[in-house]
Amino acid sequence: MTLDVESKIFMKKPCILCVAITGSLPTKADNPAVPISLQEQIESTQSAFEAGATIAHCHVRNQDQTPSSDPEKFSALLEGLKEHCPGMVIQFSTGGRSGAGTERGRMLPLAPDMASLSVGSNNFPTRVYENPPDLVKWLASEMKRYRVTPEVEAFDLSHILTAIRMHGRNELYGKLYVQFVMGVKNAMPADKEVFDLYVKIMNERAPKAEWCAAGIGANQIIVNEWAIAAGGHTRSGLEDNVRLDKNTLAPSNAALIQRASEICEKYERPVATWRQTREMLNLQIEI
Repeated sequence: MTLDVESKIFMKKPCILCVAITGSLPTKADNPAVPISLQEQIESTQSAFEAGATIAHCHVRNQDQTPSSDPEKFSALLEGLKEHCPGMVIQFSTGGRSGAGTERGRMLPLAPDMASLSVGSNNFPTRVYENPPDLVKWLASEMKRYRVTPEVEAFDLSHILTAIRMHGRNELYGKLYVQFVMGVKNAMPADKEVFDLYVKIMNERAPKAEWCAAGIGANQIIVNEWAIAAGGHTRSGLEDNVRLDKNTLAPSNAALIQRASEICEKYERPVATWRQTREMLNLQIEI
């Protein structure tokens, strides 16, 4: 297949936009638009959904803005998002900033559509993001138990290769979906040559999988464009970046999703509807 033919196919393929609404780190001191309370999260996600986001990547917070892994908070958020964003794919975070060990998976019995899964350890700005093999295996098994499709968050090439290997061994539930996370200090930088290698490996070794990419901070819009242009999917939102540019705070999650949607238009790629998103990721359609 020639590059010209591949490009035309990519242009026709709908692009899934994921909104990372809150995360564990940004606070209202960083940007007053960061949604913290349940109501703020629901309203912010609904606006992003209306702007084109069809996956909501969700963390929950305590009243003092610190991260939480409380299943009751996740349950209330799930209920609210299902009511106000019908059809949207709900993805819970099992990231390490919200808890330690198996505490990170306490919300999985709620059976969201998806959950993030880190399959290896790496450095973060001030600490090691620990994902020991036994914990990875347990989280993956819990996702299979409750029929939750993982989104593998890859901070390193080894994480992509591990995800492909685990999926081949039937250790991951559902369709393989890998997200390249680029621009975290001390982890993989937003490097175009590395990005291209990631895409090549996914296309050659997991051709039936889907992939997306997320850039941190000022890298967000850069990685958004790389992913969209290369035929993948992308993530935006206030978890990863609180600014539109160096001097301007993002007014909302919806504004960052709108920016990604405009890049889709530039590359003649339709923004995926919630139904198309569910079809591409082999998720339940009946809502």
